[in-house]
Amino acid sequence: MKKISIRFYEELNEFLPAQKRKVRFTHEYYGKPSVKDLIESFNVPHTEVDLIIVNGSSVDFNYLVKDGDDISIYPEFESLDITKLQRLRPKPLRKPKFVLDVHLGTLSKYMRMLGFDTRYENNFSDNEIIKLSLNEKRTIVTRDIGILKHKKVIRGYYVRNTNPKKQIAEIINRFDLKGEIKEFTRCLDCNSLLKKVDKKKIIDQLPPEVKILYSEYFICMKCDKIYWKGSHFQNMKLLVDEIIEN
Repeated sequence: MKKISIRFYEELNEFLPAQKRKVRFTHEYYGKPSVKDLIESFNVPHTEVDLIIVNGSSVDFNYLVKDGDDISIYPEFESLDITKLQRLRPKPLRKPKFVLDVHLGTLSKYMRMLGFDTRYENNFSDNEIIKLSLNEKRTIVTRDIGILKHKKVIRGYYVRNTNPKKQIAEIINRFDLKGEIKEFTRCLDCNSLLKKVDKKKIIDQLPPEVKILYSEYFICMKCDKIYWKGSHFQNMKLLVDEIIEN
């Protein structure tokens, strides 16, 4: 049997049992696992890891663990520049895009409400989500650790909160998105962009009371859903203001 010394830092400890959090501990293992497989054996998704130091040197996920190794695992660095060390994930996207797992429907509405490009369907399979992430360079957002441990996944995030309002605040803070907010520019149903539309062009599609009360309208460029700034808009505006202020 072989032994290593290992420690996980900062928020990575959330995935560990209490006795292994914020301490260096000894771990026994068999075979020749990669450091990626070792990390995920502790239920830590590789997408949460940004730097691995083994015996004082940076390594990538393919490094084969050796008997006696001293390993430190770090999450993303917010204020420390480690660009001269090996990064395990690609550079941040200039225009962040997301694909959400099937259990995050309410969060998808909030993200679209704030103008974030968010793909979501309540019947997406894991393979479809991974394919969208790779083909369209989207970050997977999920509460399923399993999908983030898939070897093909490059960009992913395990959302900690279960309350949708807290989830959207968490996403904004985690990806530094306050400056990217463009509220009420996307369709809540299909994610496509909205554009202003002349009332005369859609008047036959409006409820009688809406025709009288409102003069400004928007239409989805894909599914043709019509939006106006009614009571639902005011409620959403309050929610958006609450999210931005937190």
